[in-house]
Amino acid sequence: MARTTGSDGEKTEAAVREAAASLIARYGYEAMSMRRLAAEVGVQAAALYRYFPTKEDLLFTLMREHMEGLTAAWETARPTTADPEARLAAYVRNHIAFHIERRHSTHASNMELRSLSHDRLTRILRMRTAYEKELRAILRDGAEAGVFSIEDTGLTAMALIQMMTGVIVWFRPGERLSVAEVTATYLSMTMRLVGAKIDGTEERHVHAHAQLRA
Repeated sequence: MARTTGSDGEKTEAAVREAAASLIARYGYEAMSMRRLAAEVGVQAAALYRYFPTKEDLLFTLMREHMEGLTAAWETARPTTADPEARLAAYVRNHIAFHIERRHSTHASNMELRSLSHDRLTRILRMRTAYEKELRAILRDGAEAGVFSIEDTGLTAMALIQMMTGVIVWFRPGERLSVAEVTATYLSMTMRLVGAKIDGTEERHVHAHAQLRA
């Protein structure tokens, strides 16, 4: 990463967060030292502590900002319609797009919860619960309206979250499938999982990709 000497404080802090997320994704939180992070950014190690007094402060900031960004993205993407299928489709599209664009911070947020102190872990988990509560509400509304067939709303929501977030494990830009194609396929799988009807367009899309994989 290019040196940030001479840049203002906000740019340096942003560079620190970006480099930290990348290093944590590659090596893990425990293996990322502040000295190594400073070298990646191009500053003296002591300079990092002006922005993040402790290593855990940095990790917590990454996780908090990740959840704040995800929540804000959903607030923007949330449709005004009460139709559960439209709301679920919007939730799936937003979740996948957000996490693909933020692969490194997603990895840190999902894999390093154990590294947070109890109070900070509780704060992050509350943010995650609030976000996932939106999905459970959609599923519950769909089941009550008879458009979804769901045996356990909580388990279904957890399964969907894991499935959608797991895209970052294998997806790489520029390979065989585009973000739009991956999203369409995952959306079809989601609708099947909740027992919703899939229209002809989605069926043809899934069939086409099945042929490509053959």
